[in-house]
Amino acid sequence: MSRPSATSRTDPAFSTGAASFTVCGDVAEPFTLTVAELRGGWRQHRAEVTFDCATSGSQQHRFEGALLYDVIRAAEPVFNPGRRKDRARFLLAVSGGDGHHTVVSWAEIDQDFAGSPILLATRLDGLDLDTTGSQLVVPSDRCGARYVSAITSIWTGACGDLTA
Repeated sequence: MSRPSATSRTDPAFSTGAASFTVCGDVAEPFTLTVAELRGGWRQHRAEVTFDCATSGSQQHRFEGALLYDVIRAAEPVFNPGRRKDRARFLLAVSGGDGHHTVVSWAEIDQDFAGSPILLATRLDGLDLDTTGSQLVVPSDRCGARYVSAITSIWTGACGDLTA
């Protein structure tokens, strides 16, 4: 999908009663998606994962969802085509209703770099996440710290000049 269909998603009065998240930041086309829209609008991938949770111990789950890369590409990140390696400066900050936050680098998900199949889950162990919200799934992580539940926003932007 190149981008979500034009609806009244930017109208604060619009509400489906379903969990949703916003894609925003340095993007040409910010948008808000429900879990059902995410499931219906993007190819779904499956990941069987095992990770360690600090509070619940070892976890094994089956997630289904869209690739984070595909969804963020639909928002059209504002890369500078005249600047070599500009994409590698971009970060994605994911915030969740569970109070957790994490950062993923663009190079981590871009197919021209690491191409990690990080998911925005729409199903967990066969159950739809429509009311609880999408979950960030990082299949390569041994620790579950970047598994952000009930995603509320994904901010995309460039890292500034970090030199002193």
